[in-house]
Amino acid sequence: MKILVPIKRVIDYNVKARVKADNSDVDLANVKMAMNPFCEIAVEEAVRLKEQGKAEEVIVVSIGDKSCQEQLRTALALGADRAIQIDSDAKLGSLQVAKLLKELVDKEQPNLVILGKQSIDSDNNQTGQMLAALTNLPQGTFASKVDLEADKVQVTREVDGGLQTVSLSLPAIVTTDLRLNEPRYASLPNIMKAKRKPLEVIPAADLGVELTSKVKVLKVEEPSQRGGGVIVESVAELVEKLKNEAKVIA
Repeated sequence: MKILVPIKRVIDYNVKARVKADNSDVDLANVKMAMNPFCEIAVEEAVRLKEQGKAEEVIVVSIGDKSCQEQLRTALALGADRAIQIDSDAKLGSLQVAKLLKELVDKEQPNLVILGKQSIDSDNNQTGQMLAALTNLPQGTFASKVDLEADKVQVTREVDGGLQTVSLSLPAIVTTDLRLNEPRYASLPNIMKAKRKPLEVIPAADLGVELTSKVKVLKVEEPSQRGGGVIVESVAELVEKLKNEAKVIA
């Protein structure tokens, strides 16, 4: 059993993102970067499956320039066995990422691919579903529980009406939700061991994928400032403001 886990380098979730002066993009200069939180959950789930004896190898992959090797080493310190960097300086959309991952899936032939359901920078929630479509593999999205048995994986999904459990034949694609697990912290000995684990670099051009994104960012803006609240003297005044000013009641 081989598990492939794609991960993404994003702005640390504790850092307030800044917009460039020309509104062209988010300013990444001197900003602390980290592994996408949903990807951390995916790595943790893969490592747990290995610890349970249900998987033999966990492979992590990231797409980007050399800087993403920091997050790959973090994943190795968390328990992954080897890492792959798909080297590219291009600004890629979800479809281009999915196409690159599809080529890697064809090459590595994993039994299970576990991804975070979305990244906290673009929030697209598309890559897992696109990868499933391109590889023609069954998918279980928004997983809050994953049970792996023989040639099947049961995924409990969080949906609007509650929980839904689907049974997928392997190989399959699974995307993780927040409540799937609590990621561990990397210990110092494992951080040192991660430096000796294999990290392969594959030029994106070698995978034969057209990397030109069909999506163009027109403008990036800070969210509007929230206005101050108003103290009302009575229920009648509150109802009047909700009706006539906010127009949220008839």
